[in-house]
Amino acid sequence: MPTFSIPLSGLTASSTALATIANNLANLNTVGYKDSRVLFRDLFYQTIGNNGAGDAIQQGAGAAVGSIPSSFTQGNVDPSGVSTDVAILGDGFFVVSKNGALSYTRAGDFEINKASVLVTSDGQQVLGYPAVNGVVTPAQGLGPLTLGAGAISPATATSTVQLSTNLDASAAVGTAYSAPMTIYDSLGGSHVVLFTYTKTGTNGWDYSISIPAADVNGTTDPTVLKSGTLTFDGNGNLTNPSADITGVAITGFADGANDQTFTWKLFDANGGGFLTQLASPSGTSSTQQDGSGSGTLVKFDIGGDGTITGAFSNGKTAILGQLATATFANNQGLLRTGNNGFTETLASGQAVVGGPGTSGRGTLAGGALELSNVDIAKEFAALIVAQRSFQANARVVTTFDEITQDTINLKR
Repeated sequence: MPTFSIPLSGLTASSTALATIANNLANLNTVGYKDSRVLFRDLFYQTIGNNGAGDAIQQGAGAAVGSIPSSFTQGNVDPSGVSTDVAILGDGFFVVSKNGALSYTRAGDFEINKASVLVTSDGQQVLGYPAVNGVVTPAQGLGPLTLGAGAISPATATSTVQLSTNLDASAAVGTAYSAPMTIYDSLGGSHVVLFTYTKTGTNGWDYSISIPAADVNGTTDPTVLKSGTLTFDGNGNLTNPSADITGVAITGFADGANDQTFTWKLFDANGGGFLTQLASPSGTSSTQQDGSGSGTLVKFDIGGDGTITGAFSNGKTAILGQLATATFANNQGLLRTGNNGFTETLASGQAVVGGPGTSGRGTLAGGALELSNVDIAKEFAALIVAQRSFQANARVVTTFDEITQDTINLKR
């Protein structure tokens, strides 16, 4: 009598193949999705005798699903221009966490949540190495990355100032010229410091540096911070002082900031002067200083090594952290958990976590997404094969049914 279990096992295996192909096609547009394929295996065999050569005569018992491996080939990378999007180029997975449980994903369509933390689309925190004072230290371990408005660039007190100024050599004695310059205190408060030059004679000028009375305590008049004389040679070059003016001190800020001292740079690294005296109208072409007020994060970029560099409203840039990626000895051993996630198993081995681009890990592409690696043409071809396999096994069931019916009818 026919054994219905044989074609039924084929139907079951083919049905699994059809379902797997359908799942691949359903995830054709899923970010970072890795397609799967069904591999069959034959079942046990019954030995029903031997032939004349002594070889065993065996009858198979059907087919079953042997494995459903995933294909971890690289998906196409689509530039999105979104700063929170990032794609892995090569081997590796992003490390994410929710309620203390780690999982791994190839999908880099991240977002910033209300706590200014980088998260996945389903709310898992994206882990990396947060920067402390602009320095990334992987030895401190993994942690969430703060990239939203909560990222602050602290204020920096001015320590050096530089003015590119020309003083009119043809000006009359007693002529004065003033140039204002904004500096910052330790609290990020801005103050306008006035540089005043007064001609005292041929090639000679006096200077004074002052700050408004309202900016410091205990005075009703502008406070002179520093004063002295300037001497130029016949070519208009500054000869005295011959070095930068140091020790320009401000004490008793009205806003409560710390006392500070700055340096007035008069010469560049090659000895050229920023202060000249030529027969043209007095004027200041540019000013520079190294202080700043506090700033909030305006934008950030993710580099190939996972380094996240932020640009702040105060004009500064700083490293905010570094994304981490994980690799496994056996990617096929990873367990799919849905939501584009994988978890490690004994078969996969433990995650080896580090910076992108190191120890065989792939690099990153910021502002881009890795698309699904499903090949629609390949899936359609596999769909036809699986369909024919299902139809063939169904036809065998029908044939066995007819044979059974004919056997029953032999009695009549």
